[in-house]
Amino acid sequence: MPFVFAPAAPAAVPIVGTQDTFPVRRVYCVGRNYAAHAREMGFDPDREPPFFFCKPADAVVPVAEGSTLALPYPPETSNLHYEIELVAAIGKAGSNIAVEAALEHVWGYAVGLDMTRRDLQMKLREAGRPWELGKAFDQSAPIGPLHPANTVRGIDQAAIWLQVNGADKQRSDTGQLIWSVAETIAYLSRYFRLEAGDLIYTGTPEGVGPVVRGDTMKGGVDGLGTLSVQMV
Repeated sequence: MPFVFAPAAPAAVPIVGTQDTFPVRRVYCVGRNYAAHAREMGFDPDREPPFFFCKPADAVVPVAEGSTLALPYPPETSNLHYEIELVAAIGKAGSNIAVEAALEHVWGYAVGLDMTRRDLQMKLREAGRPWELGKAFDQSAPIGPLHPANTVRGIDQAAIWLQVNGADKQRSDTGQLIWSVAETIAYLSRYFRLEAGDLIYTGTPEGVGPVVRGDTMKGGVDGLGTLSVQMV
C-alpha cells in the first residue's frame, strides 16, 4: 500500500537483558485504583467499577535501566504531577476474558510514570470534559524495560515507590490495588478487544505531587528494577 509520506516507526519498549523490543499498540490507564490515592483526590474509595482513560502510543518514552531520562517540561501547565505505576503488557489477544485466565494474557511487566498536567485535568474535570489535555500529551508515559511475566515473582504483593530529589513521595504495595491486574484485564476486555502490544498502566498510590524543572524522579516496583527521570 503506498503512503503519501513515510509512516512513523511504532513506539516500542525494550525487553530487559535482550536486544528485543515490545511494539506498543494502545495505552490504557486505570484511574484511582488505590484507595488512599482516591481519598487524596477527594473521592470515596469504595470498590466501584474501574474507569479508564487512554494515552496515544507515541506518548510512551522508554527509559533504559541504569540511566536517567531527560524529560522536557510540557507546555501550558504550571502543575505537572508524577504518578508511579505498575504496567502490564498484553501479549495474547482476547475479549470477555475471565478473571481466572486474565494473567495468561500478560506478556510482561514494567515500571511506568503517568505524567499529568494536573491543573488542566482539574479544569476539564470540573467542566465535565475529557481529560486528554491533562493526560495524553507528548512524552507523558515514561516506562522502564519490560520483564517477561515468567521471570517475575510476587508482583501481586510488590512494593511500589517514588522519590523526588531523594525524598520519599509515594510508597505502597501492589497488594493495595482496588482492582487487581487480573480483574482490571477482565473488566477492560468487556469493552475493548485487547491485543498483543497493549499496555495497561494499573493506577498510582497516594502521594502524587508536582515536579519542576531540575527535579529528578526515581521510582520502582520490587522485581522490576527502577526508573529515573529528570525534568528539564
